[in-house]
Amino acid sequence: MSSEVPGPPYDPTLPVTPAPPPSEPPAPSPAASVNEVKFTRAAALWSSLIVGFLILTILLIFIAQNTESTSFAFLGWRWSLPAGVAILMAAVCGGLVTVLAGAARIFQLRRAAKKNLKAARSN
Repeated sequence: MSSEVPGPPYDPTLPVTPAPPPSEPPAPSPAASVNEVKFTRAAALWSSLIVGFLILTILLIFIAQNTESTSFAFLGWRWSLPAGVAILMAAVCGGLVTVLAGAARIFQLRRAAKKNLKAARSN
């Protein structure tokens, strides 16, 4: 047994009618837009602070659990640090390198934009 509902038989001589275009969604009522709460810069700041404090808490726990001293050597310098502190310092240095590369790219793009703006104004 088939569960398909039989339709009218296919007749190739009948014209094909296109499907009607989809209807547009209803416009929001004015009351709905007034009651909406928008995501503001202050909300973004608070969200960022909460995420930042969670990350700092996790880092603090990581450092507290990795207190065993480890020896390090770099270009003839030798020193000993707790493993957690050394890993955190490496991560911070990596972040600073990333920030410097990003700042150089932003400076490059701003300089190019100023040059293009100056060229557009002179034409």
